[in-house]
Amino acid sequence: MKTPYGHLTYCSNIHPGEQWENHFQTLRDNLPYIKSKLSPNEPFALGLRLANDASIELSEPEKLAEFKEWLTANGIYVFTMNGFPYGGFHATRVKDDVHTPDWTTNDRTEYTKRLFRILAQLLPDNMEGGVSTSPLSYRYWWQTEEEKQQAIKTATENILNVVEELIALRQVTGKLMHLDIEPEPDGILENGQEFIEWYADYFLPKGIAHLQESHDLTPEEAKETLLTHIQLCYDVCHFAVSYEEPQVIVDQLKELGIRVGKIQISSAVKMTLNDQRAEKLDAIRSFDEPVYLHQVVAKTNEGTFQKFPDLAEAIQADSSTHNEWRIHFHVPLFIDSYGLLDSTQAEIVKTLNVHKATPFTQHLEVETYTWGVLPTDMQKPIGESIVREMQWVNEQLK
Repeated sequence: MKTPYGHLTYCSNIHPGEQWENHFQTLRDNLPYIKSKLSPNEPFALGLRLANDASIELSEPEKLAEFKEWLTANGIYVFTMNGFPYGGFHATRVKDDVHTPDWTTNDRTEYTKRLFRILAQLLPDNMEGGVSTSPLSYRYWWQTEEEKQQAIKTATENILNVVEELIALRQVTGKLMHLDIEPEPDGILENGQEFIEWYADYFLPKGIAHLQESHDLTPEEAKETLLTHIQLCYDVCHFAVSYEEPQVIVDQLKELGIRVGKIQISSAVKMTLNDQRAEKLDAIRSFDEPVYLHQVVAKTNEGTFQKFPDLAEAIQADSSTHNEWRIHFHVPLFIDSYGLLDSTQAEIVKTLNVHKATPFTQHLEVETYTWGVLPTDMQKPIGESIVREMQWVNEQLK
């Protein structure tokens, strides 16, 4: 839905359904209620997540026409898609497989291009569209620095393949769309600083040379094309886990001309360890579940950082020198504390205040997807939970 600071939606990765008919049914079951509570008289936005299988099925003209007809009949529009999880995302072990297949593969490339072809047909006229995606690969899959650098090279070449697709789609449809790369803890690009360094020092030089050769563009034209079609997905949870300041990152991006395609509005778990250490460590155990990765970044008493690839490793480690943990666990936005534990809700408020002062994107997406694995006392009916999340964000945007 339209707000003074951009289009606000929620991501449908909250709903199960790796096959299109299953996912479409969950949308039909939930979206009319959600829209009636949030935007009864105005169009309502949906951030669409399609698994690979669902994207293949929805590419069939009759199924896409049926979906478009349903969207129109219900006053719903799609402007952004989540192309990070490729396969199963519910009722299965996800962990580091959320990166599979990564950007070193043709499967990831073709899946992403397929999403853009679908989005080009769903996107309303006079709106830009975006697809968020993984941060190239999972860093612990690469054993040496040489292997990691080769992965970055291959991933970058495949992303340039997607740029070619976006150029062609814009020429044919007139729709401007961008790939929004989402830094995540333990990704090859795990934070804003690493994304900026990759973009400015590696991607732009390689991409400019590529477009000069393939499209006979000037260096300036090639750079503008890349800045248009490859942008940042600013996931507030991920940036909070990395202890990054939104104003600092936004200023760096602006100085370099790098754009933000989407803010994913999400909250992490935060635990201070300056008191009741044993009780808090016991409380955090209820968040150690087997489906998703819950990377932990611990801040030490000396101001340095220690990283753990999952919550279980952090719990087992010696935390005597730690004074704060931030845990990658997408918890409800509207709750700032959970008994002895806290959330990074303040980082959402801070980020949205930076955005309100100088808007830096037109796409805002709520992305709390862990409802099904939250501790039992936090689980509520999904429709009510989404409405409450969206209402909370709307209050922050006033």
